[in-house]
Amino acid sequence: MQEYQRNFIRFMVENEVLMFGDFTLKSGRKAPYFINAGKYRTGAQIARLGEYYARCFLEHGVQAKTLIGPAYKGIPLAVATAFALSENHGLNVGFCFDRKEIKDHGEGGMFVGQTLRDGDEVCIIEDVMTSGKALREILPKIAQEAKVRVGSMIISVDRQEKGTGEKSAVEEAYEEFGVRVFSIVTLEEIIEAIEEGAIPGKEFLGAMREYRAQYGA
Repeated sequence: MQEYQRNFIRFMVENEVLMFGDFTLKSGRKAPYFINAGKYRTGAQIARLGEYYARCFLEHGVQAKTLIGPAYKGIPLAVATAFALSENHGLNVGFCFDRKEIKDHGEGGMFVGQTLRDGDEVCIIEDVMTSGKALREILPKIAQEAKVRVGSMIISVDRQEKGTGEKSAVEEAYEEFGVRVFSIVTLEEIIEAIEEGAIPGKEFLGAMREYRAQYGA
């Protein structure tokens, strides 16, 4: 684990985005941890978050011309990442996001921001991936807009859980759609950070490992 990843885990804990306890997830699963990206609420928080995404973008050599932020949580994430890449790394990329409904007046269309053009390489920016539902929802919208190549997706945390089958949602994304999903950190790295004492939560280690053994891919 790199230092920026360890710092990102601390950042999540400090801002109560990563919490430990007893949580019931949308899937119905009982989990000993919870990630709530809605806790990022200030300019300082979103600026730091954008830099973590930018570091992940650069680390994995993503070549996208445009970042797509699926509505709603993906919108500020894509904007923050594009800003960090420009401000801190001299890399100017476009960003856009989808509307919930196609606009039939004015400029029209499904997307706001950078125009998607045939042949462009794009990268989707999201918060977490559990089942891959968000990816499956945004891909048809992108396909209706232009024949772009969705080569990558960046998320903050890979929960490393099974998707629709026995494989992880990240593995399914590549096998089904050819989309490589990169995460700033994984659940294993969060567990490692607890073990190292980088963040509190050692009393939850047993439950974290049990959860990983039961639902992990």
